[in-house]
Amino acid sequence: MDFSEWFSNILEMAGIYDVRYPIKGCGVYLPYGFKIRKYTFEILRELLDKTGHEETLFPLLIPETLLAKEGEHIKGFEDEVYWVTHGGKTPLDVKLALRPTSETAIYYMLKLWVKVHTDLPIKIYQIVNTFRYETKHTRPLIRLREIMTFKEAHTAHATKEEAEEQVREAIEIYKKFFDTLAIPYLIIKRPEWDKFPGADYTIAFDTIFPDGRAIQIGTVHNLGQHFSKTFEIEFETPTGDKDYVYQTCYGISDRAIASIIAIHGDERGLVLPPIVAPIQIVIIPLIFKGKKEMVEEKAKEIAERLKSYRVHIDDRDIRPGKKYYDWEIKGVPLRIEIGPKDIENKKITLVRRDTLEKIQIDEDKLEEEISKILKDIYENIKRRAKERFESFITITNNLDEAKNILEDKKGIVLIPFSEDIYKEDIEDKVEAKVLGETEYKGDKYIAIAKTY
Repeated sequence: MDFSEWFSNILEMAGIYDVRYPIKGCGVYLPYGFKIRKYTFEILRELLDKTGHEETLFPLLIPETLLAKEGEHIKGFEDEVYWVTHGGKTPLDVKLALRPTSETAIYYMLKLWVKVHTDLPIKIYQIVNTFRYETKHTRPLIRLREIMTFKEAHTAHATKEEAEEQVREAIEIYKKFFDTLAIPYLIIKRPEWDKFPGADYTIAFDTIFPDGRAIQIGTVHNLGQHFSKTFEIEFETPTGDKDYVYQTCYGISDRAIASIIAIHGDERGLVLPPIVAPIQIVIIPLIFKGKKEMVEEKAKEIAERLKSYRVHIDDRDIRPGKKYYDWEIKGVPLRIEIGPKDIENKKITLVRRDTLEKIQIDEDKLEEEISKILKDIYENIKRRAKERFESFITITNNLDEAKNILEDKKGIVLIPFSEDIYKEDIEDKVEAKVLGETEYKGDKYIAIAKTY
């Protein structure tokens, strides 16, 4: 089974996302998938809140007059915007865009909020849906027309230096976020022709899926004073002069969820990092004739002892093998099997999802052993993900060799950095995308890859 088929099957079989909604590029988060999303973005919310960001919520609709105010920005999205042209049967005087991203909406308000240097810095974010008329091949959670989870942060500062420092902080936040999810990445400065419309420069996080294709999973943009001059976001400096604010913005989308699924999964289904697993431990009572009540009571007792975790007792009246199969597909990190013999011997049987290893522990050491094993599961899947990621990184200074690598092995090919190498010199010759400049093991490279 190839990766695309596996990915589609897992979304359905694990109850993550239903693609059958009758609009191309739109789908439905199912309860299990929504919980993965919830726990994933709780991590990001906590990182943002701890660094002084405040959550907000801006309107979905953006007047055409606002969107068109920043020419370079709208030019970058003009082929992707959905327009609302009527209110009921009445044509609107001004067309309204469904936000492709919120710079123009937010910066209109910043002009009203910022007056003097003491109003700065401003660090806000929202987690919302955005809309882009994607004309390429849509893929669930990867390339959507309704991006159902878009975290966008926007900041404003009094000096260029503060904005640069904010870019560094944003990069650190994203590193902690993806490290927590055990997702490996390269941090890449996008080339001029591929930066965010209106940005001074763009920094991106890229990972690699099991099919060898690179995928952008996060971006950080230094906007300089580009938008603030357009939207007249001025402030009075400590000396009484006037200046425009310096801005940054940075975003992460549903691709974070896609990456968890793709990078950690295996032929049996999901393999979830414990921190985002909707069910961290599933308890399966093994019922034997005449021992049903004893086993069920022990299952409840163990669940109570482990109540600091997300625990589920599977008491469905089906064969144990079917239960094992179901929970392996859903990627539950740890399974506890309880039978009469275990109870008599004061033992507990554990099965790890990452290795499928079966372990017996003493019942009185339950909490201690569970904590150790869940930590080890996280470290193991992080190690495996990094090893596969590293296996997809190739260094060469020969473009012909790079082309062959990208055709056969795929992954990301690194070419020693040179100012003399331009877009047409690489992309035309290797038939792949130049991701930009990156550092890898202390040296500077140009990264190229086949991408989503």
